Amino acid sequence: MLRILSSLKVFGMINVTNLRVGGRCFSGMCVDLPDCPAPLLLIIADKGFVMCGFLNVEAAEKLNVAAAVVSGVKSFEDVLSAQVKAATGKARALGVELGMKGDEALKCMS
Repeated sequence: MLRILSSLKVFGMINVTNLRVGGRCFSGMCVDLPDCPAPLLLIIADKGFVMCGFLNVEAAEKLNVAAAVVSGVKSFEDVLSAQVKAATGKARALGVELGMKGDEALKCMS
């Protein structure tokens, strides 16, 4: 279950939110993009992050970070319930697997 602890809107389009999921705290970022039906979404754990399809998993791999990608999401709740479509080697080493839900991937990276 997702619980929003606090939220800060920056420049009217960037929302930074502290989230509690399954007893753990994460930071969420939502960016409303101009003329775009879906926002850019990112939830950050201690050792990595789950990102929407706007962000590039190949770049994350080159930077050697733990990242998992979900797609078709429009909210933090969607990110948590969506299936992981891609993950970097570092994320897989932490236990992230394709097909697991976003909240499970975050637990692996916390």
